[in-house]
Amino acid sequence: MQHPAHPMRPELPSLRKPVAKDGADIWKLIRACRPLDENSMYCNLLQCDHFADTCVVAQRSGEIVGWVSAYVMPNEPDTLFVWQVAVADTARGHGLGALMLQNILNRPQCKDVSRVQTTITADNEASWAMFRKFGRVMGAKLDVKAYYTQALHFQERHKTEHLVTIPLSRQAALAA
Repeated sequence: MQHPAHPMRPELPSLRKPVAKDGADIWKLIRACRPLDENSMYCNLLQCDHFADTCVVAQRSGEIVGWVSAYVMPNEPDTLFVWQVAVADTARGHGLGALMLQNILNRPQCKDVSRVQTTITADNEASWAMFRKFGRVMGAKLDVKAYYTQALHFQERHKTEHLVTIPLSRQAALAA
């Protein structure tokens, strides 16, 4: 006998690599996820096409409800840099961000990755919570330092971005 889905818990989305035609829907998702920076639709299309191996889409009932854009750093092949994490309102609160990150880390393209890095503004509470939770799951403490500063790098037009580094133990990464 099959058990019905719990009425208060929606089914988990399926995770997959993005394809170029996902670009416009991802652009719309990011626009709905303030305070994420909006890139051009063309940028999101390129991410889906050129960086598909290190990006992930979460899809439920034909709708994109999650997105992580990331890449292995060209000069630091042991580092996965996470550009953006976007989760639709309807999919929040279930650990989807961490699941999407783990999906990328389990791919062959990340076999040499031993740390995750991202930048977060001080007031982006959702990102801090997600990366802290991911760090706990990975058994690691977050190393945080100011990186791109409001005055020096952004000419006072954007808040300081703090570089967050999460070291990975290979055992934790493979077990997840």
